[in-house]
This record gives sequence, C-alpha cells and structure tokens, in this order.
Amino acid sequence: MKEWGSFDKITNAKGVWLIDSKGNKMIDGVASMWCNVWGHSNPQLVKAITTQSKKLQHSSMFNLTNEPAEQLAEKLTKISPGMYKVFYSDNGSSAMEIAIKIALQYWKNIGEKKKTEIATLKNGYHGDTFGAMSVGYVPEFFGKFKKQLFSTIQFPVPNKYRTPEGYSISDYQNYCLEKIEKKLSKNNNIAAFIMESGAQVAGGVIIYPKGFQKKISQLCKKYGVLFVLDEIATGFGRLGSMIQYEEQNSIPDIVSYGKMLTGGYLTMAATLTNKKIYDSFLGEFNDWKHLFHGHTYTGNPIAAAVANENLKMYQKNHLIKKIQKSSKIFEKYYKEISEIDIVGNIRHKGMLMGIELVSNKIRKTPINPKKSINKIFFEEGKKNGVYLRTLGNIVMLVPPLAISEKELNLLLNRAIKTIKSARLKVI
Repeated sequence: MKEWGSFDKITNAKGVWLIDSKGNKMIDGVASMWCNVWGHSNPQLVKAITTQSKKLQHSSMFNLTNEPAEQLAEKLTKISPGMYKVFYSDNGSSAMEIAIKIALQYWKNIGEKKKTEIATLKNGYHGDTFGAMSVGYVPEFFGKFKKQLFSTIQFPVPNKYRTPEGYSISDYQNYCLEKIEKKLSKNNNIAAFIMESGAQVAGGVIIYPKGFQKKISQLCKKYGVLFVLDEIATGFGRLGSMIQYEEQNSIPDIVSYGKMLTGGYLTMAATLTNKKIYDSFLGEFNDWKHLFHGHTYTGNPIAAAVANENLKMYQKNHLIKKIQKSSKIFEKYYKEISEIDIVGNIRHKGMLMGIELVSNKIRKTPINPKKSINKIFFEEGKKNGVYLRTLGNIVMLVPPLAISEKELNLLLNRAIKTIKSARLKVI
C-alpha cells in the first residue's frame, strides 16, 4: 500500500475506454474487475437503470417481493439446467457464503448430522470473506488468517505448465481424480465439493483439462456429496459459453453467479439450487428448517432490472457466438507473446488470457521483483493506453465481452508492448 501515493481518478468511460481526470484514455483490459460485458455507458443498460429507479428503488425481500427480481429468477432458472430456485445477494463472496451455508444445512435438514466437511481444490478462489477464504484458500492472499479459517479437504489441480516431474498431463489428471475418489469413497462426512467452474481464475488462470470437472461431478453423485460450483467469474460468456457447467457436462446441486450478471453496472449475485436442495428447507415453523440468511439489498429491483436487460441483450445480439469468434483473435498473438523472454506460459479460453511471467524459461522460475509487479504493469500499461492488472506473476487480459475485433487487436498489441517495456523493471 505504501507504494501507491495516489490513484488516478476515472471521471467517465465510453465503450471499452476509461478516461481519467486529466483526459488520458485507457482500454479497460480487465473489464473493471472481470464484470463488464457491453462496455461503459451503454444506453440500453443505463435506460433500464433510470426507468426502474423512477418506479421502485429498493424494497426488502423479507416477506415481500418485486417484479424485476421475480422476472430475473425465472430467466436464471430457465438458462441454468437442473436449477430450481434463486437466492439473491449483492456480491460474489456473499453468494458463495450462501452456497456453503445451504450445502451444510441441507444435510442437517434431512437428518444427516455427520456431513459437516467441505472438499475443495487447491489454489481455488471464491472470495474474501471468511467462509469464502476457507474454501478458496490462496496462501499468498490469506495466509495471515489461516488460524481463523475452518479446515477443508484440499485436492491438487492438473496444471499443464506445472505438471510434477515424471507425469504427463493426462497421467497427473488421473492422479488428481484418483485422490478425490479415494477420499470421497472412504469419508462419509463430506457434505460438499466446491470448485470454480471451467477454470481457476484468480489462482492463476488454470484451465481444467477436458473431462476433469465432469468426472468430479460424477464422483460427487456416486458418493453422495453435494456438487457446488462457482461461476461468478467464469459463467455468462467469459469462457465462451453462457453457462459454463453446461459446456462441462457437469450439472451441480448449487451454483453461484455474479460479476457479469448485471453487465457490470450494479452489484448483484445469485445462488441457485436444484429442487432437492430447496425442498429440504420446507417445513413447519417449529421445524427450524429455514435458512437464516438475508441481505438488506437482496433482490434490489434496480439491479434486477438492469440484469434482465443484460440477459435480453445477450440473446438479441447473439453475444456467445460473437465471443467464440472473438476468442480466436487471442490465438493469433500466441507466438509473439511466447517469444518474449520473460513469458513462460500462455493460458487462454474464451475472453480470458493469463500470461505467466518467469525469470528462467527452462526452470519455470516465477518472476519475483522487489517492487510490486502490479504497480509496474499498471504504470507501463498506462503509458501505452491500457489498464492492466496482474495477480502475482500472471498478467491478466480480461476485456469487456462485447469488445470489437479492432479494439481487441489494439488491446493485445498494447499488452505486448507493455510486457516488453516492463521486462527491464521486473527482472
């Protein structure tokens, strides 16, 4: 924090461009923390917000409901195979806290009191609140709180670039799955298996090998463990499909959405469950089966209204097909990026790219400068007219989903220029 004496003030934005108080323009290379879909100041989304704000700004969902939230719940369950009901919150961490609580309480509600343990993948990320930190424990982020977190059962993740010596990626994937099956088959106290859907994003852009997620879902079903997915950063087109678990052929019991739900315009998240889970919370008042959880802004009508408009625009503009086409533009730059001497590996799917920086390509030694890589790349990116943010030694490229092909080419060229100009400051 000491490195940052001040921050640039963004005063307005248009499309993929951020404009600061001095008039400098930068391409939003991280989609305002991975959430922006259509670019900034989109008139249709702005209209949805202003129209709803004139009718109903907010109303509690304790004993009440509102039309935009009801409409959105119908849309979400319709596009989410296997899902039955929706629980709203206002950010991804909360959506995952809710998912954890639902999963644990489900077993108590049906009389299985011993199922209290949670299984997760190493290096996963699910948010910054204490429950989310527990199930998504990234040591670099959360090591200072380790003693306060609840314990989980963690399993390794196949990473093609960092496969242990003596293993092929296929062999290591099988090893990981065998470890999971062995534990699930012997431990009857595991309530849920929680993982990001399709890829680990904040943990370094680790794209799962084909069939990995599907096999875990099958193991959960086989051994009576709830399968809980986090699509907050990976759903809604980021990896090239609207519902990532559908592409992975791995229908969960519980799934959480966020980030791109409102197009990146207002904060909102949703946790969905199947009918089996929902029904377990039904009972007489004195049964105490209800979920004791609620947020002041749960189901906020303005956020729900803009989310409804956002989903209409996905369909009207055939956004998923556009993403699949735009995704191929990244591939044209693989060679040029990989030839930079500090680039060890490129990982890409859909509209997400992670570029891993190393000080030694042969040894794959992560780059570790004395100063913050994040600050170096922000400053160099700013000089080149692009807003970039790194996570550790990973340069993240996460543009607004509807970015034009021309703008995406511009972003990639400017990112390459930034990596080249930053290399002397990070080695």
